[in-house]
Amino acid sequence: MTDSLDATMTPMAPLAPRYLRRLGLDDLTGPPSPESLARLHRAHVERVPYETFHIWLRHPTTVDAVESAGRVLRGRGGYCYHLNGALALLLEALGYQVTRHMAGVQGSADDPAGARGNHLALTVSGLPTAANPGGGWLVDVGLGDGPHEPVPLVEGVHRQGGFAYGLRPSAAEPGGWRLEHDPSGSFLGMDLRPGAVPMPAFTAKHEELSTSPASSFMKALCVQRRDAAGADTLRGLVLTRIGSGATRMTLPTSRDYFEALADVFGLTLEDVDPREKDALWERLSEAHESWLAATVS
Repeated sequence: MTDSLDATMTPMAPLAPRYLRRLGLDDLTGPPSPESLARLHRAHVERVPYETFHIWLRHPTTVDAVESAGRVLRGRGGYCYHLNGALALLLEALGYQVTRHMAGVQGSADDPAGARGNHLALTVSGLPTAANPGGGWLVDVGLGDGPHEPVPLVEGVHRQGGFAYGLRPSAAEPGGWRLEHDPSGSFLGMDLRPGAVPMPAFTAKHEELSTSPASSFMKALCVQRRDAAGADTLRGLVLTRIGSGATRMTLPTSRDYFEALADVFGLTLEDVDPREKDALWERLSEAHESWLAATVS
C-alpha cells in the first residue's frame, strides 16, 4: 500500500513498512479497499496476540499508540488499547478513515452493558461494497477471540467460518452499535459509543485495569490468538481452543508453558529477562493452585 503510505504522513508513517512486514504483508499495495482492510485485520489477529504480560511482569505501559506500535514491532502484543491503538495509526498511515470509539466489553449477563471505557473500538468509513453500501466497518483486533475479519456496519448476523456475530444498534449507547459475540466466545458482547475520542480518554481506565487488585486482568494472565478456523486462549495455565480442533489442557511445567507461548501464539518473550520469566512462572503456578482450591471448595 505504498501509494497511500507515501501520501499520508502520520506519526506511524516511518514505522509502517516494518509493521507491514511484521504482519507478513510486504506485498500490500494500492489505495484503501475493503479487500486490503480484510487482509490487514486477518493478519493482525493471527500474528499479533492479545496478551497481558505487561501486567503480570509488572512492566508499566501507557495507551500511547506509537509506544504500542513499537511493542508490536518487538514481537509482542497487548490488550485492546495497545492493539487497536497501534492498528489505528497504521491504517491512518495507509490512508484509511479511522474513528476511535469509547466502548465497553460485557463479559457476562451479570455485567452492565454500555461503553464503560474498558475497551477501545475502531470503525473505518468510506469503503462501500454491494453488501455494505454505507461503507462503514467495525475493525477490532483487540477482542482476543473476536472476529477474524472486519464486520460490516449493517444490522444482522454476520458469519465468519463457523462463528456468527450479531450487529445491531446499541440499546445502551444511542446512535452506537452493539456486537453480540458468538456463543462459544469468551464474552457476551461489546457496545461502542458514536463519535470520536482521543487516546488519552482511556488513560485512567487503562491504569485501573492494569493495577487495581479488583481488575480481572490482575487475577489471571490471558493470551489469545484468532485464526480462520478458531481461537486459542491461554488463561493462567489452562490452554483451550474453540472452533476447529477444540481442546482443553493444563500446562504443568514451565517448559510446557513457554513452549506453548512460542508454538501457539508466536510469543518468545525475548525482551524478558530469564529471572523475570522464573518469577512469572512462580506467580502463575501460585495463582493456578489458588484457582484449583477455590474450584474444589
